[in-house]
Amino acid sequence: MEIISYGAAMVLLHFLIQTAFIVRVLIRPHRQPASRLAWVVVILALPVFGILVYILFGEINIGRQRIAKLRNIVECMPDFPDAIQKHQENLKANIPIEYQHLFRVAESINHFNPVGGNTARLMADSNTAIDSMVADIDAAEHHVHLLFYIWLPDGNGCKIVEALKRAAGRGVICRAMADDLGSRTMIHSVHWQAMKDAGIRLAEALPIGSPLLRPFTGRIDLRNHRKIVVIDHNITYCGSQNCADPEFLVKAKYAPWVDILLRFEGPVATQNQFLFASDWMLNSGENLNELLQQPVSASNSGFPAQVIGTGPTARYSAMPEMFESLMYTAKHQLIISTPYYVPDESMQNALCSAAYRGVNTTIIFPARNDSWMVGAASRSYYAELLAAGVKIYEYESGLLHSKTLTLDGEITLIGSANMDRRSFELNYENNILLYDSTLTAEIRQRQMEYILQSTFIKQDAVTKWSMLSTLKNNAIAMLGPLF
Repeated sequence: MEIISYGAAMVLLHFLIQTAFIVRVLIRPHRQPASRLAWVVVILALPVFGILVYILFGEINIGRQRIAKLRNIVECMPDFPDAIQKHQENLKANIPIEYQHLFRVAESINHFNPVGGNTARLMADSNTAIDSMVADIDAAEHHVHLLFYIWLPDGNGCKIVEALKRAAGRGVICRAMADDLGSRTMIHSVHWQAMKDAGIRLAEALPIGSPLLRPFTGRIDLRNHRKIVVIDHNITYCGSQNCADPEFLVKAKYAPWVDILLRFEGPVATQNQFLFASDWMLNSGENLNELLQQPVSASNSGFPAQVIGTGPTARYSAMPEMFESLMYTAKHQLIISTPYYVPDESMQNALCSAAYRGVNTTIIFPARNDSWMVGAASRSYYAELLAAGVKIYEYESGLLHSKTLTLDGEITLIGSANMDRRSFELNYENNILLYDSTLTAEIRQRQMEYILQSTFIKQDAVTKWSMLSTLKNNAIAMLGPLF
């Protein structure tokens, strides 16, 4: 009787725990119905393992203390500088009425308004981009701020290290921050200590700490995926490029990594400065509010642009809302490049809708993805996209890591965000939305270069995929709502 009673007690305890987790899944805010259903099935089908996986990956938990600290930092930061009033005419964003709603969506995320008076230059390639950064750091007079998700101790990574050391040596204030997971090889290298010794102020974004204790303080896979460079308050870089060689030796078999980067001058750099400062103050404790009130400069003939910073502490679904707004706005042409495409239903519908209403819609993926699971999940959406009339290309000359969207030859979105749930809900990302036909034409030309090095995917080729391939792709895509 004692054994039976003990067994019955354990069954009851397990039932109560399982029920508690199912209730937790059902009442958690900001979760799609498909995600709720998937997690309920996992918890019921894999009683112990499923609960463990849910504890580790089921909730977007970055830690209550960190959230409270970040909110306090943001509340205490100054409004976009009062100095903006001194240059109001230059900074006025002249945006056609048909695009103004896009910038209102972006403004609702960070409260950064679109600002005019910006200029930009598209970097020729990754190595040229690093050389341009080095030149700007060497010319810096007051401060240099850098934040990278991946910073490797390779050729390009060390070029930036040496440039920072030179700048610090002549009295320039240098602050450099790297994600504690993505840049772990740099952070644990001799170069990190050498930068400290040279007087460079360093911080580790989202420090991991003890991997065993981390699940109790926040998910280990919530990362700072941003790539931000700000120099002397007026120069900034934005795009997909990390601080590394294009050969990317940590994943050399997929090389070269093909990225895109823009060098901006103007008030949009100040908005990137605010984004960097919020991350810096959170992870270092140093207050930069005085710096954020420096005067803003602008070009008389520049274009309007706006920074978009998203992450698990920003408004839920902010990044997919931005993407979908752009897709629904397209009238003539929509071209997208992204390495990771695992959309939710509404985004897939938005992209198909663009093609159905006659928009010339093109999306470019890498032919070989460094994440085989993401690559397989992406292909599960091909048939529906092709049926709608979306043109799909797979880039063959390396891993296409460039994240770009051009709209009707006038609007560009560029930055760090991918089109998957990790970028939508788990990672901190930074993008810039801009209105300028000349610059958009340059980026569109770069997209055309990607297409020339790609294979056009035909609908009959997809229908000929083996049943095993289709089964694998669709099965992996089913896991999308879980993570």
